[in-house]
Amino acid sequence: HAVVLFADLRGFTGMSEQLAPHEVVPLLNEYFSLLTEITFRHDGTVFHMAGDCLMLGFGVPLEQKDSSTRAVRTAREMLDGFSNLAQSWKHRFGIDAGLGIGINQGDVVAGNIGSSAYMSYTIIGDAVNIASRLCQRARSGEMLFSASIKHSLDEHGLDVGALPLPPMILRGRTNPIDIFCVPLHARLQVSQVPVEA
Repeated sequence: HAVVLFADLRGFTGMSEQLAPHEVVPLLNEYFSLLTEITFRHDGTVFHMAGDCLMLGFGVPLEQKDSSTRAVRTAREMLDGFSNLAQSWKHRFGIDAGLGIGINQGDVVAGNIGSSAYMSYTIIGDAVNIASRLCQRARSGEMLFSASIKHSLDEHGLDVGALPLPPMILRGRTNPIDIFCVPLHARLQVSQVPVEA
C-alpha cells in the first residue's frame, strides 16, 4: 500500500520552442534538483524521472504510517519552491512555467520491470494510473488528490484547506472518483500553521 505523487511542469512545450536545447537542460536540472531535494527531506522515493515529469512513492519500499501526510507536505513545498524558481526563469528568460501535482494512494506492485538487457525499479497499479490522471488535470499551482488521501489526512488531523471538485471520470472506468484541490490561497494560509515534527 503506497501513496503515489506525480509532478509535471506546465509550459515545458513553450520553453522547448523558445529556448535552445542547451538552454533547456540546465533549467530541467534546476527543476529536478529542487523537487528531489524536497522529496528526500520527506523520505519519499523517486521512481521515475522523464522529460518534465516526476513520479514519487511514499510508504514504499518501506512502510510509513503517515505517508499521505508526507506526500501532501512534499507537494506543498514543491509548489511553493517552484513558484520562486518560475519567477527566476521569467526574469532570466521571459518564459512562463508552472507546476501541477496529483496524489493518490492504493495497492501497488513494486519491483524490477523490463528486459534482460534493461530493468528499472518502479511501481505499477491502478493507484499509479489515477495519480497520473490527477496530475494531468491539475492546473498550474494546483495539487489534486483523491478522496482516499483526504480521508487519510482527516484521520491524521491535517487540514490543508482542500476543496471538493466535481467527481472525475477516468477513461475505461465506470465509476467516477471523488477528488479534492488545494488552491494557492488555501496553501498559503495553511502554511502559517506550525507543522508537527
